[in-house]
Amino acid sequence: MDYEVVVIGGGAAGLSGALTLARARRRVLVIDAGDPRNAPADGVHTYLGREGTPPARLLAIGRDEVTGYGGEIREGTVIRAERLEQGGFRLTVDDGTTVTAQRLLVTTGLVDELPPVEGLAERWGKDVLHCPYCHGWEVRDQPIGVLATGPLAVHQALLWRQWTEDVTLFRHTAPDFTDEQYEQFAARGIAVVEGEVTGLEVTGDRLTGVRLATGKTIPCRALAVATRLTARAGVLEDLGLSPAGMEMNGHVIGTRIPADPNGATEVPGVWVAGNVTTLNEQVIGAAAAGVRAATMINFDLVTEQTRRAVEERRRSPFDARNERDAADRTLGDRRHGL
Repeated sequence: MDYEVVVIGGGAAGLSGALTLARARRRVLVIDAGDPRNAPADGVHTYLGREGTPPARLLAIGRDEVTGYGGEIREGTVIRAERLEQGGFRLTVDDGTTVTAQRLLVTTGLVDELPPVEGLAERWGKDVLHCPYCHGWEVRDQPIGVLATGPLAVHQALLWRQWTEDVTLFRHTAPDFTDEQYEQFAARGIAVVEGEVTGLEVTGDRLTGVRLATGKTIPCRALAVATRLTARAGVLEDLGLSPAGMEMNGHVIGTRIPADPNGATEVPGVWVAGNVTTLNEQVIGAAAAGVRAATMINFDLVTEQTRRAVEERRRSPFDARNERDAADRTLGDRRHGL
């Protein structure tokens, strides 16, 4: 095997996992396509000790830390994964080269699928936002709109109300709200606007309003949008791992690769961490998940290496009755620096 572990994806989860494995003296390689989900954002937030760090800067720091412990980083996209008969995996990279690994940690993240409204993609991560914990402070006390595309819009509007008193909920394509929900909006001072949204008004590279199908424009400085969250999991399908739906409050918000709490998938030797398996994970949570998965991968390798060592010992002509004496001699040699 070229490597003991190959990490596919070099975001917070992947680099944290690689750092853990490199410090465990494992031969580890990170293959990263260089397309992080949070690239448009000005900074990473709620990340203790790195609050407000630009995403590219955070990743650069992480890469330096991984390589500082002997890990390797390689740019590229893994386009195929296959299990080898003798154990382990072979990965094909988009430049035509291949690498082999005993274990895989997949941290490829997800893709945000935006509603088909003109201008959303261009403002994504700037003033078209999705997470108030990631961006709420930066737009506090400003007029914030919420684009409703499904039942979770009610939750969104009530949540964003924590950061400003000026919240407008655009019903857009969402089903009609209940009387109880309208009462909640009224109690919290949230305005509800009927009709579909057709585009955005931008002035001086700043969002200034939301345009309706009627031609009317409602002033707005930030627009919250619920995207459909789709795991980047194409390479895992080669290994028999298929995405499954993930629910929030009884509604499917996207697709993920199922795994246990430590990131182990149903395919032996394959772990996942970060947004590819937990769609609503923030950056610091993804980093923690990478560490957790890496520790389990290391333990799995230790277990296998121990099993093989025992098998080899049993095949050797060494007299098992002398094992205790040999262990005692080894301990004595260490005490005397031999």
